Amino acid sequence: MWTPARLQEVVKTKLADRLFVVVSNREPYIHRYAEETVVCDSPRSGLVVALDPVMQSCGGVWVAHGSGPADRDVVDSADHIEVPPEDPKYTLRRVWLSKEEEDGYYYGCSNEALWPLCHIAYTRPKFDESDWEMYRKVNEKFAAAIADEIGDRSAFVFIQDYHYALLPRFLKERCPNVVTAHFWHIPWPNAEAFRIFPWKEELLQGMLYNDLLGFHILYHCQNFLETVDRTMECLIDREQSTVTVGGKSTLVRPFPISVDFEGISQAADTPECAAEMKRLRKHFGLKTEFIGVGVDRLDYTKGIPERLMAIDRFLEKYPAYRKRFTFLQIAVPSRTHIDTYKEIDQRVFELTEEINWKHGEGAWRPIVLERQSHPPHALRALYRLANVCVVTSLHDGMNLVAKEFVAARTDEDGVLVLSQFTGASRELTDAILVNPFAVDQMASALAEALAMPEPDRKKRMAKLRDQVRFNNIYRWAGKALSTLFRFEFVEA
Repeated sequence: MWTPARLQEVVKTKLADRLFVVVSNREPYIHRYAEETVVCDSPRSGLVVALDPVMQSCGGVWVAHGSGPADRDVVDSADHIEVPPEDPKYTLRRVWLSKEEEDGYYYGCSNEALWPLCHIAYTRPKFDESDWEMYRKVNEKFAAAIADEIGDRSAFVFIQDYHYALLPRFLKERCPNVVTAHFWHIPWPNAEAFRIFPWKEELLQGMLYNDLLGFHILYHCQNFLETVDRTMECLIDREQSTVTVGGKSTLVRPFPISVDFEGISQAADTPECAAEMKRLRKHFGLKTEFIGVGVDRLDYTKGIPERLMAIDRFLEKYPAYRKRFTFLQIAVPSRTHIDTYKEIDQRVFELTEEINWKHGEGAWRPIVLERQSHPPHALRALYRLANVCVVTSLHDGMNLVAKEFVAARTDEDGVLVLSQFTGASRELTDAILVNPFAVDQMASALAEALAMPEPDRKKRMAKLRDQVRFNNIYRWAGKALSTLFRFEFVEA
């Protein structure tokens, strides 16, 4: 079993005296103004939960985009700040981006080109030469910042996500004596889909400067190998899952990401969580016998409209659940500068209004839509309140909401309805798996979930919890870093 202590021990032992660097777009600590003071927040994403303890144990540098409103006010002359603030253990190096750089690199190339390209959700990617140039520029900027931190030392660099496909090449050109791993947190599409990307050769060349390249599941690894095989002159060893270009080999491996199972379970099994459940039930007016919950970013890949249409069909097909079932949809606004995200926001709002008008009776409305984020303790309470959690992503690398729901259910009750097009569906086979494009099938799955006898619910949930307990976030980090630390440094 991988635990925080085991992960930290592995890192300490294998890292020796070499520098460890993590690179991500989103920073692990953000500074903002609160009245007349500056406060520090830590977004508890899976990445931060896994790697912040490692960084605190072994030290090193975390390089990220400084996006907080008060971030510039707290760094030193080298754009450093020691974190965590209450007991500093490692260095956060912030990289500043202009509005033009952020617009082109983040909103443009990353999220209007690569994001829809990699998610098969029938949203057409937008390819703009100026966005690609800005993406290249920002990747070079991050490479320069990392090289400045490394100097002439040997270093392991762990790069996160699709924002930095070109970074490995730019970094290796500056610092030959580094070993890099790159984890791609979103799906990798099939080769036929990816071939429309106008700069595919340059992007793949950049990624293949990595020593280790990780995806969530084996299927995405296979898609990547097929894409490379159709695009470049290279040698692919499918048995070893390696790609060799110009004498340089890259190992391609699946590392399914997860959640802090023990941390979530312990926090969900407290009097404070029980009190929060009561507060939220009252706050949202959840008075019905059955409660469903969905927790998502407002993103077209998450299948929220399809989910709402399934609820509409469910109430048509199973009218006995009228006034007995309420669905709470937490939909967190995201990337609001992009037109497709504005459109999905409006679509979700309009569908909710239509369905509530159609089925509502008296004070009862079947759907409660909350378009804002909630802190982790509130989400844990919502997971505990729900009879069913519905995850209907049209395409998802993993989906951690499904695993968070399972981890929170210390009562071993509740049912998970899960899209078969998520990475999580490969592991969580005791969920009710659905095709989110098939509205009638999802309606029937809701009915099955709500009618499932308690012994069957508990049997399924016990198996799901065993799966998430074993394949926790520390196993993801431990397996990825253990593989990374096996690579030898090339002497300059």
